[in-house]
Amino acid sequence: MPVRVRTAHQHTAMFVVDADAAQRMIDYSGMRVCRFGRGGRRALVVLMLMRYLDTDLGEYYEYGTNVMVNPPGSQATGVRALQSAGAFVHHLPVDQPFTLEAGRTIWGYPKVMADFTVRGADNGAEVRGADNGAEVRDGRRFGFDVSIDGQRVVSMEFAPGLPIPDRFAGRPQVHSTYSYLDGVARETEGQMVLSGVRYRPGGVSLRLGEHPYAAELAALGLPRRALVSSSAANVDMTFADAKIVGA
Repeated sequence: MPVRVRTAHQHTAMFVVDADAAQRMIDYSGMRVCRFGRGGRRALVVLMLMRYLDTDLGEYYEYGTNVMVNPPGSQATGVRALQSAGAFVHHLPVDQPFTLEAGRTIWGYPKVMADFTVRGADNGAEVRGADNGAEVRDGRRFGFDVSIDGQRVVSMEFAPGLPIPDRFAGRPQVHSTYSYLDGVARETEGQMVLSGVRYRPGGVSLRLGEHPYAAELAALGLPRRALVSSSAANVDMTFADAKIVGA
């Protein structure tokens, strides 16, 4: 420890959802969603695809459903509270057994095996022609499907975002993620540096499948327009050891 990621590509989409629905989805964990908006009725959910290329855990794809939550013991609300919020990892399918075992054992992440179909360039690079069968209309296009046991969970298609200079987006960031597995809540601190970042209001098409994970996302009111989508051509990060927390 710490575990190092030297090269990875990232695509994320942030959605504003009903806070009560988000809380019901993660009630099992004891964590509390970070509420904002009038009457604390809104919460943030982030759907993410990572392609890990050069890491201590090997090369793999990973999809995550993350709910922004308060640190244990905090009852903070409002937009400012999001500054100290962490990401509770509710879904985390992966496509390689070693990272599945490491993620569950070291950090208590709810990793399960899945199949990934990826279309287009996943590193923000320009796509020329049709890459992996993707239909390219605007020069850049990226999409993926995640399936578990033959049932589709989610499909997402990303439009290109506007580039953000690294001097703004490339500052080191420290974030906490939270997990709950086998009756134990954990907090893991990670540091990351992003490069080749692009942002776009909306910018993503979301379709849900027939897997039970998809039904949970539908209960949040998804699919709907994303607040913002983003990509990073590279993510350099480290993961510390997990700490057991009392939620």
